[in-house]
Amino acid sequence: MSAERKPVAPYYAVAVMWLLGGFTLPLYQPVCAVLLAIASAVVFLVTNTLCRGGGSLGGEPETPPSESRPAENPELEKMLREGREAIAEMKRLNDNIAAPGISADIAQMEQITGKIFQAVQNDPAKLPQVRRFMDYYLPTTLKLLRAYDQMSNTGVSGENINKSLAQIETMMRSAAIAFSKQLDGLYGNDALDISAEIAAMETMLAKEGLTGQELKAGPVQTDSTDIRLEL
Repeated sequence: MSAERKPVAPYYAVAVMWLLGGFTLPLYQPVCAVLLAIASAVVFLVTNTLCRGGGSLGGEPETPPSESRPAENPELEKMLREGREAIAEMKRLNDNIAAPGISADIAQMEQITGKIFQAVQNDPAKLPQVRRFMDYYLPTTLKLLRAYDQMSNTGVSGENINKSLAQIETMMRSAAIAFSKQLDGLYGNDALDISAEIAAMETMLAKEGLTGQELKAGPVQTDSTDIRLEL
């Protein structure tokens, strides 16, 4: 633990006083010397108090406490960055692929992927639920789409190429469904919470006798514009 640094301004102030006193006062007279010494002591105490009380006279200026920054989440930032890159790549591939069927699947997956990342960004507690999606399903989907893009643009029709293209098209239909289920699964806990809240409210309403009865309009009074509601 470092020792507290004393302010130097009080010493400078006393030195200036004695320097000025030497030019203006007959210090050879004891009375003048005593008065200057008393004045120097007062100046020292006042200056020292100002410095320790937050002033900036000769001491180190007090630095304001650093503003608290929200805790960073490197894993979340990494996921969001990779997510933006994946969506941009899907869009690029969809622009290159002319087949309408698989193009529709890509567009659907692109939209759902954006919603998945938005859901995790809004609630980082959902991050563990998308790790397998990020580590395997999404990159594998992009790998297959790149292969489809390359093969479909060769300008050659052959047994191996046609078979691979057909397999990828079938896989993309399954992938689009899987992406939708992944998004739906992120709201599983939210659905449980909502169900619990609804059940609790229904119980409270029944306990208070506020269910099973409807409000109906009573007869309209000809001499008044008010509408009476009666149970």
